Amino acid sequence: MSADWLAAFGIGLIGAGHCVGMCGGIASMLSLGHAKPNKWTPLFYNIGRLTSYMIAGLVVGSAVSTLAQVSQLSHSLAWLRLFSAFFMIALALYIGRWWFGLLHVEKLGKSLWKYLSPIGGKFLPLRSPAHAIPFGFIWGWLPCGLVYSTLTWAAVSGSAFGGAMVMLSFGLGTLPAMLFVGYGAEKIKSLQQSKWFRNIGALCILLYGVYTAFDSLAILSVSF
Repeated sequence: MSADWLAAFGIGLIGAGHCVGMCGGIASMLSLGHAKPNKWTPLFYNIGRLTSYMIAGLVVGSAVSTLAQVSQLSHSLAWLRLFSAFFMIALALYIGRWWFGLLHVEKLGKSLWKYLSPIGGKFLPLRSPAHAIPFGFIWGWLPCGLVYSTLTWAAVSGSAFGGAMVMLSFGLGTLPAMLFVGYGAEKIKSLQQSKWFRNIGALCILLYGVYTAFDSLAILSVSF
């Protein structure tokens, strides 16, 4: 198992409080029009959401690895990995609520989201739990700094499979908190959003980002 997969899982787990904040109203939307919501609906919704992450990771991983091969630039992935390390540092500062520069990156996705959001709305009210899968797939493209940051790691994974696995690992990290939103586990949601959990997690991500940056610089210095 790649260290980046584990790191992506950790990012999802630690940053899940942000996901709850952005998607906290999803539970009410999933139950819209149903007096007794089906217990499988939150799970199906998250299957669709994770599928969208995997496809995004597959696309960027494949595109970047292909460009690196075609260009025959041996240092291209190292430079991109350095770029993703800085993105990871920005993500850590964002999760720790020490700096909010990543919000500007989220704004970049709003132009696409304004077209996708009405499509997702057409699935409401959900006629069956299975309809939560395409609804979750659409909702997975909601502008999110955590997703965009992890996509930079998927981009430098070196392959389509690697990119998909990075994003799947991230999605699995967010899964517990998002399921808790759907099933109403308030105590565990509060743990995910607690200050000490957030700060310790942000520090871990920050250290990993700094380590990756120095590792990338070491590769580049040897090449030159």
